[in-house]
Amino acid sequence: MTSENPGLAHAYATAILHRSREPMPPADFAPNWADAPRRGKYYPQATAFGLPAPASADADLDTALRGPGDADEPFTLPLLAGLLHHSYGLLGRRLGIQANSDLGVLPSYAYANWHRGAASGGGLYPCSVYWVAGPGAGVTPGVYYYAHARHAMQRLLGGDVSARVNAAVAPPRPASQFLIVGVKYWQNAFKYNNFSYHVVSMDLGTLLQSWRLWAGAQGRQIRPVLWFDQAAVADLLGLTPDDETLFAAVPLTWAAPPPAASTPVASTPVASAGRGEPPTVRVRHHDQERSRTLLHFDALRRVSRSTAASVDRPATGALASAAAHPVPPGGTRRPLPAAAPLTLPVAAALTARRSSFGRFLRNRPLAAAHLAALLKATAASTVPSEIDGPADRPLARIYAFVNAVAAVPAGGYAYDPQEHSLVAITSGPPGAFLQRNYTLANYNLEQAAVVLVATVRTHAVLDATGDRGYNLANATIGAMAQTFYTVAAALGLGAGVALGFDGVSYVKELGLTGSDEFPLLIMLAGEERGQLGNYRYELR
Repeated sequence: MTSENPGLAHAYATAILHRSREPMPPADFAPNWADAPRRGKYYPQATAFGLPAPASADADLDTALRGPGDADEPFTLPLLAGLLHHSYGLLGRRLGIQANSDLGVLPSYAYANWHRGAASGGGLYPCSVYWVAGPGAGVTPGVYYYAHARHAMQRLLGGDVSARVNAAVAPPRPASQFLIVGVKYWQNAFKYNNFSYHVVSMDLGTLLQSWRLWAGAQGRQIRPVLWFDQAAVADLLGLTPDDETLFAAVPLTWAAPPPAASTPVASTPVASAGRGEPPTVRVRHHDQERSRTLLHFDALRRVSRSTAASVDRPATGALASAAAHPVPPGGTRRPLPAAAPLTLPVAAALTARRSSFGRFLRNRPLAAAHLAALLKATAASTVPSEIDGPADRPLARIYAFVNAVAAVPAGGYAYDPQEHSLVAITSGPPGAFLQRNYTLANYNLEQAAVVLVATVRTHAVLDATGDRGYNLANATIGAMAQTFYTVAAALGLGAGVALGFDGVSYVKELGLTGSDEFPLLIMLAGEERGQLGNYRYELR
């Protein structure tokens, strides 16, 4: 694997694990909320057209989680509109009594909580979604930016550049349409500084998983490409890599245009350009930044450059050596009941998804069938990529700290997905441990019915794939978080995910000392307090 600084992602991953005990610099950093960036890019000179009314994902969540199998039905413009609307589009406004630190400013329109189907670290939504439209899309071929606030496409470049993108991405088979996912760092770094690369790479996973759930309900596939020539595509999009990096390219199978329709003529002829060839055109529109002062963070910039420079695509099946360790045989095992059915339509589940922020109430135990549904679906969540092998096993493993689940004694467990059972690790109520090792004030972990912990053998992933494997490891955790949230919404449960915990203490408590498993995320679920003031306004 080629990299600007081989091993830099290893060092960054280790720093993340220890950050609660050894804070990442700058230690005295405080975000300037008055000078915060927009939660989306703004191209003032680009023309736009509104997307059609979103198609609804009518299939239930159980169907979506099973996925389309070998089917790969083509997309259409209304289906693309539905995919984007139910993931990054604005679905409504919420204002409820809860324990998060931003509660005091939410009544102000400037700080309104416009909720979306995809989860995001800090609710900041730093991912940029571009559509490279080739012939037959029903629009003028070119490059478009999804303007989520208006549910519209802004045209950044006219002309068919799909051949150029195919050359840079090298998908399993050529495509005429691509969704490109980038991350504008300042949208997250203004709050999380050097920690932000860890956060935004999980945001990649939440976005991709929301697409997979929505598309799966429609019998369609989402299979991202993660190892591609980022520099070539970034140049086409007119991006400065230190400011915005491209994380994924998603080729879309597209429906053929109706016989009577004529394909619009490209407004700018474009020569195909692959790696090493000089591009003939590029996007000239520039995002207009709201912040007056932009800061740069050294560790963020170095790990971004290192993962981007790791361009060589690993061999198919390279991840086999980095799979999650199987649950060891033996131990006290507690079989789980069948998972509760998830009958809520996918679009409704994505719309209902939200964070509980301190609303949990432990004296209303969680049903064991609900815990079974959360564990089964979350553990099965993956980010498919172009290097998957036929015998690959999951990258992530799940542990559960049970506070209050019907018919399940309080304690710490490993989840065995093969047997659909819990294997005891610790005994007794874990609430004091959980709360003592939580570094924020927006949740009381003692009140959550269950806290799931997702681990990945991060160093093994990096050894197998190079530094860009960091994106895949974290995106996998993000995908699990998105599934967890969506399943909880379908079950009518409160839910939340958090990064503010002492990973070193979790390693010790779970008996992982000396292993290569890193706890990367905690996911909280339970019943909620009733009769709390709440305001919701759904956009139509």
